[in-house]
Formats: sequence, C-alpha cells, structure tokens
Amino acid sequence: MSLNQLIHNCKKQDIKAQEQLYRLYANKLFAVCLKYSSSYQQAEDNLQDGFMIIFEKIKQYQDKGSFEGWMKRIMINTTLQKYRKQTVFEIVNEEHLSEPDIEIDEDEVSVDYLLNIIQELPERYRQVFNLYAMDGFSHKEISEMLQITTGTSKSNLARARIILKEKIEASQIAQVVQSS
Repeated sequence: MSLNQLIHNCKKQDIKAQEQLYRLYANKLFAVCLKYSSSYQQAEDNLQDGFMIIFEKIKQYQDKGSFEGWMKRIMINTTLQKYRKQTVFEIVNEEHLSEPDIEIDEDEVSVDYLLNIIQELPERYRQVFNLYAMDGFSHKEISEMLQITTGTSKSNLARARIILKEKIEASQIAQVVQSS
C-alpha cells in the first residue's frame, strides 16, 4: 500500500492502517522523542501520546510538504508541551553569551560519545541544543515553542555548547593520558 493510500485510510480511522503507519514510523519518531525526553520511559510515553495526536489530527494534513516532517513536528511539540508545564527555563538577560568555537577531531570523538554527552546535558540546555543544532529551528521558533525569550534560547544554547566543549576536551585529555 502506498503512503498516500495509507494516509487516506488513516483519515478514515482505519485501525489496520493506523497500526501499519505506527510500525512504519515508530522507530524514527522514537529517536526524536528520545532527544527531547529525560528518560527512555518518558520517550516511550511521548511516542504514544504523539501518535494519538497524529491519528487525531491526520485529517488536517493536506499532502503539502513531507508527511514524515509533519509527524516529527507533532512529536517534538508533544514532548515539549509536557516540559513547558513542568520545567522552568533559566531566564537570562537578553544579552547572550558568545557561542564557543568547538573543533571536533572526528577520529578522536565517536558519534555515540557525542550523543551520550548531549543526552547528559541539563534538560533546558539539551532541548534548546537539539532544536537548534540538530533540528535546525531558529531561536525565534524555539522561543515560541518553549515559551521563553530568544535571549534565553541563545544563552541556553551557548551554555550547552560550553558544557559539550568542556566534556570533549576532558575526554581528549583523558585519552592522551591513557595512551602515555
């Protein structure tokens, strides 16, 4: 069955089509949920809630743009909406920190290591970092999504980058010491 037919059947609330759509996209969208959730279990909950919203709002999808992108946006918004209710973002002066230059020796730092240290960032920093650096949202869009100022978004991104830079540098120093 083509994706267009699958979407059409989901719009008619066909349970089998919904199940097929879930199976087709669950892994990709779970990865999105993991980026914005503080635990594996929360990511699972966010995935389920996000799919419920997708099935509820699928009639609004007008075959314009990427369907996967449309679902991804719903997953991100679903996850962030929960955090808006419970997480307080650090409010800062509109003057943001300068963004540090981060040079990564790709032979020295693995992708798995980078993903792990990003996941270890404090929630507010991780969410802003992921939205900006990983998913390409602007500070204006992030400020609207998280209901913070653009200055707070910029500051949280700068602080996330500083933390990541420090962890990468510490890891590289540790590797040099171990190889000595």
